[in-house]
Amino acid sequence: MKALVLFSGGLDSTTCLGLAVEKYGAENVLALSVYYGQKHDKEIQASRRIAAHYSVKQLTLDLAKIFEGSDCTLLKGAEGDIPKESYADQLSGSEGKPVSTYVPFRNGLFLASAASIALSHGCEVIYYGAHSDDAAGNAYPDCSEDFNKAMNDAVYLGSGGQLKIEAPFVSMTKADVVKKGAELGVPFELTWSCYEGGDKPCGVCGTCRDRIAAFEANGLIDPLMKGE
Repeated sequence: MKALVLFSGGLDSTTCLGLAVEKYGAENVLALSVYYGQKHDKEIQASRRIAAHYSVKQLTLDLAKIFEGSDCTLLKGAEGDIPKESYADQLSGSEGKPVSTYVPFRNGLFLASAASIALSHGCEVIYYGAHSDDAAGNAYPDCSEDFNKAMNDAVYLGSGGQLKIEAPFVSMTKADVVKKGAELGVPFELTWSCYEGGDKPCGVCGTCRDRIAAFEANGLIDPLMKGE
């Protein structure tokens, strides 16, 4: 059995990759990394180092053109700065809408693209690292359990039963993901999560805050924040 992993180079997708490699073996895992116009394209660089670490084949896909009209603050050329508050604080003023760093239907697009690629390469399962903290409060609705079930149903039906989606962390917190990654020996020091593309993580964007808290919940220090 072969697996395709949607792989950004961030903490969650890297843990997902480590899980797939443990289950199927590196020779049976394909990593798919997507450039979509994100300001933090440094994560693509991180993904290459991690793919080499695990000795898995990596494919890249450029979908930036699709998001050119978006005002998502995560994307290059968009007006507005990336928020420096927690997701909870951002949601308090969003009137129920996703946060400003939500990329329009990103996971839906990625999973649909991944389905075509997975079928072309003989894969039977797609892994991706959605977790419950990202879905909480409708921050990123395409990380929810309902969304995952709907996409899995669509992919399974659309592939004639040849392909399914696995989101092993969809009901877990980011702290749970860090715990699992630590158990798997995931190279957290090679990952990149920060929405700013600087030399070091900013420490204050939503994803940095969640990442730091997840390590602290496990009695650990984020290796990218050591010395800060």
